[in-house]
Amino acid sequence: MRQDVIKALAGLITAAFGLVAALAWNTAIQEIFKEIFGNQSGVLAMIIYAVVVTVIAVIATLAIGRAAAKAGIKEEKPEADNKEVESLRAEVRSLRDELRRVRDAQAG
Repeated sequence: MRQDVIKALAGLITAAFGLVAALAWNTAIQEIFKEIFGNQSGVLAMIIYAVVVTVIAVIATLAIGRAAAKAGIKEEKPEADNKEVESLRAEVRSLRDELRRVRDAQAG
């Protein structure tokens, strides 16, 4: 149990630092936009800001994913998720078989 608490705390602390970093970048990017567009907070400036931030987030996410893949790091998936996926696959196979039976019955 102690290890679970430490893992949870480490995750929360990491998330908190991530939030602080995100807020710092948010403020920095907003200041850049104020320099470009002035102190106007018009809809167009906010839309451009949202698009730029989204593009940056997507590029960063892809870069991090590629770096993790090159390093051989795989995303951990809980065992329950794997069991659920396997259960869903079995159900899909069963539905496919049933669909084939119905088609065969209609064709015959």
